[in-house]
Amino acid sequence: MSLNDDLTAVRRNLDELTRKVERLEQQAARQKPAPAAPDPSRMVTVPDTPYDSALWTDSDDEGLGARDRRAP
Repeated sequence: MSLNDDLTAVRRNLDELTRKVERLEQQAARQKPAPAAPDPSRMVTVPDTPYDSALWTDSDDEGLGARDRRAP
């Protein structure tokens, strides 16, 4: 097989793949279910009042490590 034949085969396969992906996208768009309404029984109300600062006593800064230690 020559380089030209190889390129032609690649183009043909790419075109076929593109057509199949487009067809799958169209099928997926037709089969999309309607979004479900949120279930009110699973909703949690978050108060606007500040958290009690005692909740954070002895906690580390997430991702930063402990306050009294240095990174290696």
